[in-house]
Amino acid sequence: MMKAAADQQRWFAIDVAAEPSAAEAIEYAFNSLDSLGTEIGGMPKDRKETVTVVGYFTALPGGETMEDEIRYALRIYGLNEEAVVSIVRREVQNEDWLAEWKKHWKPTAVGRFVIAPPWENVDDSRKIVIHIEPNMAFGTGTHETTQLCLRAIEANYHPGDSFLDVGTGTGILAIAAAKLATEGTENTEGVAAASGSPILETDPSSVLSVTTVARILACDTDSDALKIAKENATMNGVENIEFHDGPLVSDAASFDFVCANLTLDVILPMLRLLLEKTRKTLVLSGILAEQEDSVTTALKGLNVADFRIDRSGEWIAVTASQNRER
Repeated sequence: MMKAAADQQRWFAIDVAAEPSAAEAIEYAFNSLDSLGTEIGGMPKDRKETVTVVGYFTALPGGETMEDEIRYALRIYGLNEEAVVSIVRREVQNEDWLAEWKKHWKPTAVGRFVIAPPWENVDDSRKIVIHIEPNMAFGTGTHETTQLCLRAIEANYHPGDSFLDVGTGTGILAIAAAKLATEGTENTEGVAAASGSPILETDPSSVLSVTTVARILACDTDSDALKIAKENATMNGVENIEFHDGPLVSDAASFDFVCANLTLDVILPMLRLLLEKTRKTLVLSGILAEQEDSVTTALKGLNVADFRIDRSGEWIAVTASQNRER
């Protein structure tokens, strides 16, 4: 996390010069490699020029690992490897790097939500402020997929609904739901006990098994991400979130609202399971606009016709509605 990095004497950077169309793909790859953060140099006016995407690290990832992640990200974005012109690794001098980073990380407004770093105070009683440590490119509120999900939560989540965040990352979406839930209830524990069913119905040894009702549940297969999510939840003063290390499993209970901000290659194999666990609203994001037909065809193939598409930049979010009894 950035807190740990503040005490460190050495940092490293990877500079990737690429076609402007590949900038987001490279940021995606850096995020997958657990970068401290990313930045993009000024976008060129001429499409023939290159842009430099910089990823910052406490330790440089292995060469093959990094190149594999970049190739994978380019494929997801429908780009060829030729989109990357050069890759340079370097050590970052021990200037006050964290202070420099703070200059560039400002609050982001998304509907009623404001996503802000811990050192920023947002004095606006009309807004719901979520503080997030800026240790990852995705999940800090700056990426379109996160913003699409936040808007869908604001529009469709109702206090008292149980909520499942699949692939929680920094925990931002679960925290958003928890803040909305707390805003709408005076006794969140009482509502939690009345609003959900047990997380697990058959196998108490499952990674999603808990002995009490979890109205808001966030799960992820990345244990490091879960640590960050828990710290962010504590920093935001929300105690009504359960965190679970592991994937969504078939014997998990259903939830009123399910959100999966992943990628299409992860979403499609588990789409049937996500729908089975959704009683009211399912939000899917991490999907490129050019992949819209793939996800809508898959939904229709599972007899889901009531859905809408929202767009931001190159990305879409799908909000599907259904009516399942508790």
